[in-house]
Amino acid sequence: MAILDQVPLQSGFHAKSTAAEVLKDINLAGKIAIVTGGYSGLGLETVRALASKGAKVIVPVRSETKAKEALAGIAGDITIAPMDLADLASVNTFAASMQITLPQIDLLINNAGVMASPESKVGPGWESQFGICHMGHFALTQGLFSLLEKASAPRVVALSSTAHKMSDIQWDDINFDQTPYEKWRAYGQAKTANALFANALSRRLKDAGGLAFSVHPGGIFTPLQRHLPKEEMIAMGWLGEDGEPSELAKAGFKSPEQGASTTLWAATSSKLLGKPGVYCEDADIAAMTDPDSPMGRYMGVDPHACDDDAAERLWDLSVGWLKAA
Repeated sequence: MAILDQVPLQSGFHAKSTAAEVLKDINLAGKIAIVTGGYSGLGLETVRALASKGAKVIVPVRSETKAKEALAGIAGDITIAPMDLADLASVNTFAASMQITLPQIDLLINNAGVMASPESKVGPGWESQFGICHMGHFALTQGLFSLLEKASAPRVVALSSTAHKMSDIQWDDINFDQTPYEKWRAYGQAKTANALFANALSRRLKDAGGLAFSVHPGGIFTPLQRHLPKEEMIAMGWLGEDGEPSELAKAGFKSPEQGASTTLWAATSSKLLGKPGVYCEDADIAAMTDPDSPMGRYMGVDPHACDDDAAERLWDLSVGWLKAA
């Protein structure tokens, strides 16, 4: 079980380590990376760091105008191509174009997502957070899988979150067709799905010498919070009554560059060899959640998010949903 591998490695990094520090001794010349959501927040910092180390980076984008503006000041080999994770036809078109133009994919960073959004459906009726965060990335990875196999040691990183603790997969009603929609439960389910996806994918990449990991980047103020009203963030303690970051947030939240560090560590660290499918945080493997710790709500990984059997169940379900879409 992957659960046995959830033991921190004492990586030498910490919660506030930056992307530049994690990649200090890494050379990515000749590597090809794809970063979803790579033109804002954590994704933008991930693209910046990968390009600075010589990687060719492709960024799938919903808005070409916004992407060009955001990426304009970043040096390196960076290209954009249209794609919308909520639109399977768009995902399939992007993947097909990559199959034609790329010799291989060394790094696939499934970074994009939505959080606590109003109820809506995408695709053939999938709840939007599950549909975008999981199913869109699942379809993308399937479409790019043969290019990953052509790389010498490919890695896939799926961005999960400590929010996985809010909900296991709601196997009987994933799309909230029968139960009342609750945005945080839906987000938690989607983040659990991201972790289970990496677990299952790691087994499918084994023959290609590949690895897959999920990561919790930490608490960061990014456009991901766009659906949250100020009053809700005040109630959660993220903002003070003045609308500025609270003292709690200032102490515990990370900058986008710090938040990108775990993604980049998972994408490049040799210390993760032999540790397929693990969930990472603070540029290290995360420990299992300590239910007796006051920090258990914020740190560690719950058993339901690193269960091999659940990962395989979700993989089979996702394959079936894609075929039926």
